[in-house]
Amino acid sequence: MEQYYNDFGSWIRKQFPFRVQKISIDAGFTCPNRDGRIGKGGCIFCDNRTFNPAYCGSHKTITQQLEDGKQFFAKKYPDMKYLAYFQAYTNTYEDVEVLKSMYEEALQVEDVVGLVIGTRPDCVSTELLDYLEELNRQTFLIVEYGIESCNDATLRLINRGHDFACTKKAIEETSKRKIITGGHIIIGLPGEDENESLRQAPIISSLPLSILKIHQLQIIRGTKLAAMYEKEPFHLYSVEEYISLIAKYIQLLRKDLVLERFVSQSPPELLVAPKWGIKNYEFTNLLNKRLKNK
Repeated sequence: MEQYYNDFGSWIRKQFPFRVQKISIDAGFTCPNRDGRIGKGGCIFCDNRTFNPAYCGSHKTITQQLEDGKQFFAKKYPDMKYLAYFQAYTNTYEDVEVLKSMYEEALQVEDVVGLVIGTRPDCVSTELLDYLEELNRQTFLIVEYGIESCNDATLRLINRGHDFACTKKAIEETSKRKIITGGHIIIGLPGEDENESLRQAPIISSLPLSILKIHQLQIIRGTKLAAMYEKEPFHLYSVEEYISLIAKYIQLLRKDLVLERFVSQSPPELLVAPKWGIKNYEFTNLLNKRLKNK
């Protein structure tokens, strides 16, 4: 099939001579805008239950979570290798020595061939980045930052706890150490219409990112955002609107930027809106059809 963008699946297959799969880990972290250091309650949209798989839980050791994850995936692909994905909350928000022991425990598990570390731009120190630079020489490593938006007013509204300048600096400091650097943005945050999203695309593209994840805004039951939406509903994109926007957005990005995903799927029992009822691969097929016809 013709490729209209640099997709993650094709890219990751070039990084290894075997198939790899991420295994999510909940290592028991929190966030500085959640524990009171810079704020309370976390980001207004956040509920980590929306992406923690069944095998994943902070009551288990890192090794146990990885072994359970391997069992989960081995039924389908018995010859699979794995990337330990430190996903839940802020996975650099701890003393560096503690982080080292966690990351290195994961790498000791059989068939784990690398790490993906999800974090916030205000939770990486020079000491940690220097360690990750050294670790990157020994194993496959991706550091993935929650960007969410380039707009400081939006970042304040969602209780992010840092500004875009902080994001830019962290990404630059990580990338210059030759670490594969990923970013995550949310399309459709309150106050951000299509024009604002398209304004931000070249800004995102100018960052020294290797990988970008794009997600639609989802309203999750029990979050502050859900309370805001119930009190005063705001526009959420339909599938058709979102496909149209993403097709335009992609045209404004660097051609070498790897696009990992365009949508997120939250468990139906947690999702207030939008309820699209399509799988990730179905969305990607619809998007590719749109790009083909552009």
